[in-house]
Amino acid sequence: MPDIAFHLLLLLCAVAFFAGLVDSIAGGGGLITVPIMLIAGIPPLQTLGTNKVQSLFGAASATIAYARKGHVQLAEQLPMALMAVMGGSLGAALATIVPGQVLQAIMPVLLMTIAIFFAVKPNLNDLDTHRRMTPFTFGLTLVPVIGFYDGVFGPGTGSFFMLAFVTLAGFGMLKATAHTKLLNLGSNFGALIVFASFGAILWKIGLLMGACQFLGAQLGSRLAMRIGAKLIKPLLVIVCVALAVKLLADPANPLRVWLGV
Repeated sequence: MPDIAFHLLLLLCAVAFFAGLVDSIAGGGGLITVPIMLIAGIPPLQTLGTNKVQSLFGAASATIAYARKGHVQLAEQLPMALMAVMGGSLGAALATIVPGQVLQAIMPVLLMTIAIFFAVKPNLNDLDTHRRMTPFTFGLTLVPVIGFYDGVFGPGTGSFFMLAFVTLAGFGMLKATAHTKLLNLGSNFGALIVFASFGAILWKIGLLMGACQFLGAQLGSRLAMRIGAKLIKPLLVIVCVALAVKLLADPANPLRVWLGV
C-alpha cells in the first residue's frame, strides 16, 4: 500500500463523505473520489479497484435508506440486481478488451445529451408515468448492459440508469433514484469481485473511505426523500455536465484528438 500522509487520509475521508452525499442523490461519486485518490498518490489500477470498495458502501447505504421508506422493494428487485452484478463482473473482467478510447470519446456526448434531456423535459416529478418496457425485458437487457459499462469504465453509470428508469420504466424521479442505487450496488459488487481477484484493492483505504461514504449517502438519501425531484433533477443535470467537462478537459481525450482541439 502506498505510504499516504495522515492529512491526505483526512482529505480522502472528507471527499468520500461528500461523494456519498452527491452520489446517493444524482450519481457521479466517482467523479469526485477518483481524481483525489490519484492526487493522493494511489496508482491508477488500485484507484479503480479501491474506489469500488468505497462506492459499494455508499450504494448500500443509500439502498438501505430508500428501502426503509418503501421506495424500493429489495426482494422484488433481487433478480434485476443480480443481472447488474453479472454485468459489472463481466465488464471488469473484459476491461482490457473493450476499446477504451471509443468509450472516452462518446461519453461526453452521451452525458451532455442526458443533461439536456433532464434540463428541458417538462413534467419530471416523483409520479410514475407510462411504462414503455416490461420489468422482465428491462432487467434482461438494459440492466446488464449498463452494469457492464460500470465494470469497464464507470463514470455516468447512475445517470444512464436514471435515464432508463424515467424514460422506459416510467418511474418518477425519486423512485428512479432509489432503484438506481440498488443496481449500482449490484454492478459495484460484481466489479469488486474481479478487482479483488487481481489484488487491485487497497483494503484499508477503501474501508476507511467506505465508512465515510456510507454516512454521506445516509444524509444524501434523506435529503432526496425530503425534497424529491426538486433536488434530484437539477443535481443530476449538474453532475452530468461536470462529468462531461472533466472528460473533455483531458487533452488526451480521443474526441479532442480526433477534432484537433
